[in-house]
Amino acid sequence: MIVFPAIDLKGGQVVRLAEGDMERATVYGDNPAAQAALFAEAGAQHLHVVDLDGSFAGSAQNREAVESIVEAFPGHVQLGGGIRKREDVEGWFEAGVSRIVMGSAALKDPEFVKDMAREFEGGIVVAVDAKGGMVATEGWAELSDVPVVDLARRFEDAGVAALLFTDIGRDGLLKGVNIDATVELARQVDIPVIASGGVKGLDDIHMLSLYAKEGIEGVITGRALYDGRLDLAAALAMAAKS
Repeated sequence: MIVFPAIDLKGGQVVRLAEGDMERATVYGDNPAAQAALFAEAGAQHLHVVDLDGSFAGSAQNREAVESIVEAFPGHVQLGGGIRKREDVEGWFEAGVSRIVMGSAALKDPEFVKDMAREFEGGIVVAVDAKGGMVATEGWAELSDVPVVDLARRFEDAGVAALLFTDIGRDGLLKGVNIDATVELARQVDIPVIASGGVKGLDDIHMLSLYAKEGIEGVITGRALYDGRLDLAAALAMAAKS
């Protein structure tokens, strides 16, 4: 199982939001590249980066910061946030990003996302952000009437690399991962699932690792790392056992 340390970008700074609320941002640093290098030193081979401003604007807003992260991090960078056009997808792959996460586009323009998944094999991740079991879009600012499982199933035959499932009600709050909902989604689709939202410590990593063979590919963690509640090296070691 993969552990993805998270770097969320807002105004060029490393931040974490509470429940996706841009007004509830905690700043953890102003040097994203240095943070990426620290994660690499701890043993991380994968990184999850989100252009939060881009999620709301619908286009890249922290390009310089993302490029600096890609340059500083020797492993694989997974990027999301406002990527909704072909030229954006192509540009980021050319810049060295390994995977691109698409959320709003997956709901509003699924054929485009499917086309990108087929063209860039293994490079597209579909974000399935949930609030009360329904899909949220536009940086989680809009709630749809589409059930999470229904959206996920639309991409089963499209060559999507993974589903990124986030329980918005837990994100950034250290409440613990919604294990039941994450595992249930993994059992209902044929696409690997990445868990996100609420990781509070090593127990979450352990519990998710128990379901690795049922389709849990990895887990994203942010605030727990920044607050010192989770040791990245220990989390990586535990995940590797699965």
